[in-house]
Amino acid sequence: MNTSTKIEVPAPTAWPIVLAFGLNLVFAGMVTAASVSVLGGVLALAGAVGWFRQVLPVESHEWVTAAVEEVAIKTSRESVERVMPPVPRAWLPVEIYPISAGIKGGLAGGASMALLAAIYGIFSGHGIWYPMNLLVAGLFPGMATETASQIGIFNFSRLLVAIPIHLLISLLVGLLYGAMLPMLPRRPIVLGGFAAPLLWSGLIYGILAFVNPVMNQHIDWVWFVLSQFGFGIVAGIVVAVQERIPTRRNVPLIVRLGIEAPGLVEEHQEEFKR
Repeated sequence: MNTSTKIEVPAPTAWPIVLAFGLNLVFAGMVTAASVSVLGGVLALAGAVGWFRQVLPVESHEWVTAAVEEVAIKTSRESVERVMPPVPRAWLPVEIYPISAGIKGGLAGGASMALLAAIYGIFSGHGIWYPMNLLVAGLFPGMATETASQIGIFNFSRLLVAIPIHLLISLLVGLLYGAMLPMLPRRPIVLGGFAAPLLWSGLIYGILAFVNPVMNQHIDWVWFVLSQFGFGIVAGIVVAVQERIPTRRNVPLIVRLGIEAPGLVEEHQEEFKR
C-alpha cells in the first residue's frame, strides 16, 4: 500500500558551491596572479552573504512529496536453521612484551651502538670521544669551527650531556621495539635489526642538516648505518628472548570494566591466569 505525504526539508541553494569556489581562487591566486585572489575574494564574500541570508534570521525550507510504502517481511522458513555441528568461539591469544623487556633491549642496544661508535673513532684516527662529541655538537655552537681532531678531544661537559641523551634515545627506541616486535613474532630480527634501522637512518639523513649541522658535516654514514644495525640486532634479540605476557583483549568488556558478573568473572580470570 503506497501513500504520499509532504515533508519539510531545507531549500536547495548554490551559495555553498560559490563560497567554496571563491576560496579555491583565493589560494590559487597566491601562486598565479593577485587578480585571481581578488576575484576569489569577491565570490567567497558573495557566497557567504547569500548562504547566510538563506538561514538567517529564518531558515529557508520547502515542502516535498514523499511516498510511504509499507513493506511486509515474509519468509517461507518454518524454523530457524542451526549450524551443525556448532562452531566454537575462537580465542586468539594476544601477547605483548613487558616494559622491562624494552628497557633491557634499549640498554643492550645502546651499549652495542656505543661500542661500535668507539671502534669507529679508533680506526678513523679521530679518537674514541669523536662520535660522542658529535652527538651533542648541535648543543655547543662553538664546535662549528672545530676540526675533526679537535672534536675528538675529551671534554667533560660534553660527556655529561652526551650520556643522558644517548641513554634516553636508547630507552625510547627499546620501548618502541617492545611494542612493535609482537607484530612480526616470527621475524623479530628482520623488523628490529634491519627494517627499523633503515627507516630511522633515512629519517635522520633527511633532518640532520637542520638538527645538528656539525654532525651532518662530519658524520660517516656507512659507520652510522652499521651502528644502527648493531643497535637493532642486539635490542631485537634481547627483547625477543623476554617472556611475553597475555593481554586482556580476549576478556569480555564487562570483566575489563570490573563489573561484578557472577560466573563470568571467575571463569575468565582462571583462563587469564592460565
